[in-house]
Amino acid sequence: MHMKVLIVCSGNSGRIVPFIVEQVVALQSKGVETDYFLVQQKGILGYLKEKKKLLSKIKSFQPDLIHAHYGLSGLLANLQRQIPVVTTYHGSDINNHKVFLFSKLCMMLSAYNIFVSGKNRKKANLTPGPSPKGEGNCDLIPCGVDIEPFKPIDKLEARIQLKLDKDKKYVLFAGSFTNEVKNPELAKQSVNLIENVELLELKGYSREQVALLMNAVDCVLMTSFTEGSPQFIKEAMACNCPVVSVPVGDVPDVIENIEGCFISTYEPTDVAVRLKLALEFGKRTEGRNRIVESGLDSETVAKKIIGVYEKVINAK
Repeated sequence: MHMKVLIVCSGNSGRIVPFIVEQVVALQSKGVETDYFLVQQKGILGYLKEKKKLLSKIKSFQPDLIHAHYGLSGLLANLQRQIPVVTTYHGSDINNHKVFLFSKLCMMLSAYNIFVSGKNRKKANLTPGPSPKGEGNCDLIPCGVDIEPFKPIDKLEARIQLKLDKDKKYVLFAGSFTNEVKNPELAKQSVNLIENVELLELKGYSREQVALLMNAVDCVLMTSFTEGSPQFIKEAMACNCPVVSVPVGDVPDVIENIEGCFISTYEPTDVAVRLKLALEFGKRTEGRNRIVESGLDSETVAKKIIGVYEKVINAK
């Protein structure tokens, strides 16, 4: 079934977030024709002001369906009622109480709602519906990992390419030290409790370099206050990298029973204990197998999303 899908998402940071781009590439590889409408303005009013441009884009591209990413993009997409809208909620649109109200409105208007974590779906209070009509119509589909660039390679080789010390202990933090949602202070406090360990900031790297980093470090660390289904953790697992994380988003489910992966509380001493365990583990994990077996690779996720598209288009 040939289908044309318009992707509506934010472009106001000057780029599209990588997990949306990678999902679209996977959809294209399955024969879905896509185009983007990038929202350039910020805030609820900024989004709503983009309606005229969106209508113009719809007229020129003539999509069968719109797939919006994040609640505000979904609300904008639903300001027109001719083309059905599928909206994916990634976490901040559920966990931020101001945005959540607009996301709830979007859920009522969308033909179908996709959540990336069970926690977020539970908070939204939606249960799966039998047909693409009405508020209860939703599914749980985390974003997939591109397992081609994110794959295990030799740790020493990765360190040589990144010019990292071959004998040092490195922990990769799940974001920028200026991103308060990622809770960098807890990460820094925890690492400071361990001798001879360097905490690396995930900032300014290409996707290829991130994959190298995940192979070069001894473990990755996530201390975020809120997440949906963080790509960072799934990508680290695809590289068989040990993981330490607070119980945020779907991380406890994703890493459950994987040797070398640990869940901690938000106490610095407890995070430090888990980090020591991960560092003492001293080898790679079986995380990649979990990603593949759980259908969290890009190709499997693309097939699920196409299934949603077909359901919605057939119900028009």
